[in-house]
Amino acid sequence: MKEAAAGLGHLLVFAFLFCVGAFMVAPVITDVTMAALCPGQDQCSLAIYLTGLQQAITGLGALVVTPVVGNLSDRYGRKALLGLPATLSIVPLAILAFNQTRPYFYAYYVAKTLTAMVSEGAMMCLSLAYVADKVPEAQRAAAFGVFSGACTAGFVAGTIATRFLSVSSTFQVATLAAIAAVVYMRAFVQETDRGESLLRDEEASLLLFAPSSSAEELSPRLPPLRKASSLSETAALLTSSSTFTRAAVITFFHSLGEAGLQTALLYFLKAQFHYTKNQYANLLLIIGITGSFSQLTMMPLLAPKIGEQKLLVVALLGSCVHGFLYSIAWSFWVPYLAASCVILSILVGPCIRSIVSKKVGPSEQESAQLPMSYLP
Repeated sequence: MKEAAAGLGHLLVFAFLFCVGAFMVAPVITDVTMAALCPGQDQCSLAIYLTGLQQAITGLGALVVTPVVGNLSDRYGRKALLGLPATLSIVPLAILAFNQTRPYFYAYYVAKTLTAMVSEGAMMCLSLAYVADKVPEAQRAAAFGVFSGACTAGFVAGTIATRFLSVSSTFQVATLAAIAAVVYMRAFVQETDRGESLLRDEEASLLLFAPSSSAEELSPRLPPLRKASSLSETAALLTSSSTFTRAAVITFFHSLGEAGLQTALLYFLKAQFHYTKNQYANLLLIIGITGSFSQLTMMPLLAPKIGEQKLLVVALLGSCVHGFLYSIAWSFWVPYLAASCVILSILVGPCIRSIVSKKVGPSEQESAQLPMSYLP
């Protein structure tokens, strides 16, 4: 695992910086939205509708755009295409860094909706494919957990910084962090060989230690996949294996619930308990710290011992408890208790990605990870 971590070191730093910039604005964006759309009010239906519409458009757009970006990464390399979502993510941050009045908010809204179609799905998809290119199959569960932990650590760092910054300064610092992520990625992240070296090592190991007739039994694989260049081919990919189908169903319903919760939660807390920027930051810090601890320690320790399938069941149960506690919150402290359940629910994504990753060869990692890239 140490060798794998060394090969991913620069990617982890890039992911950390990217998440600092992306998530630093989370505690303040609710107040900015409310001030722009419904000044002086604690309740604003328009803000909730616009946020939900933005997530719907972004999700549908990413479903179309991400396979195209993935195809280009097979041709031009993971690193080359990682620069696209990272660079586009700067634009909406820079708009609100300049001004947060209503016209600038609408400009931000349009820019965020358009750029997120590329930056959100493609960023995670390409990063996961990069990890799979660099890490042997036996170590991928831990590697996906470490990568997710680095992202969550960036989330924590950005949230802590927000507590000590004004609203306008928050967007300015977030913009600088996003720019630093692009510069660092261009300077230090190395291009992969799309898993060719891992495939050669695996084939050599099979030839050396196993009879040729039992090679497939030792490492069952799906047939090579065509590049997913359309929605129909993506659908064919999902139905090519019962494992893929089940993973896609879990991903869909889990993401549906999480998206609905995230869309309304912060507005609910503001209307019900009059949360402010600092209280949002406290809530997000609990989520980030427990999530980082879980992915950096629990995932590498538990996945090899009990297996990704059993750990996935535990994580899904934690996710149900997480949402249920929010729904019955009767006091301002209950959401903090609910946030602690993230220690289990955050493991849903790494578990599913690891299960799917083991079902395909190195050259098909991007296509396999595409349907799972919408997990939180």
